[in-house]
Formats: sequence, C-alpha cells, structure tokens
Amino acid sequence: MKSLLLGCLLVICNLSYAEPFKGADIAAGKALVEKNCISCHASSFGGDGSGIYTREHNKVKTSKGLLAQVRNCNTMIGLKWFEDEELNVAGYLNKTYYKFTE
Repeated sequence: MKSLLLGCLLVICNLSYAEPFKGADIAAGKALVEKNCISCHASSFGGDGSGIYTREHNKVKTSKGLLAQVRNCNTMIGLKWFEDEELNVAGYLNKTYYKFTE
C-alpha cells in the first residue's frame, strides 16, 4: 500500500513539473501579448518583436523567471493585469518560445 501511494505521489509530482503554467489560457495570453507587448518589443528588437524571446543572451532562464519577467513588465508599464492574466501570458510565451517543463 505504501509503495502504491508513493508511486502515485511521484506521478503527480512529475505531472506538475511537466506543466509549469498549468491552467493558463493560452489563447487569452496570446491576445494579451498581441494587444500590449508586441509594439514595445518590436520597437526595441525590430521585426515582430519576438527577438526579445529568442535572443542569444536571454534573461529568462526558468519558468519562475518567465513569470517574474511578465509581472515586471506588467508593473513597469502599468497594465494592471490580474495574476491569472500574467499566468496566461507566461503560459503562451512558454508554449510558443521557451518550452520550460518545470
């Protein structure tokens, strides 16, 4: 019985690591990025602005760092997003560019 319980806990833990932005609404995150982020990023990095996510010396190294950066941008430009909106944006960016698994 203990082995079964331990096995179940390990599976659950592994699933949570596989989806750092579980519950994020990717479509809503994409819409927020397109509405609020692209123009600023394009003016700084050219093109469609995606260079900020794919540059060689990227500042974001972890899923926690990604969420922190989204929160920083939210605060710095005064978007007043709620936490779920920040999660949606981080989830979209992770799925599209970063591919963090934990």
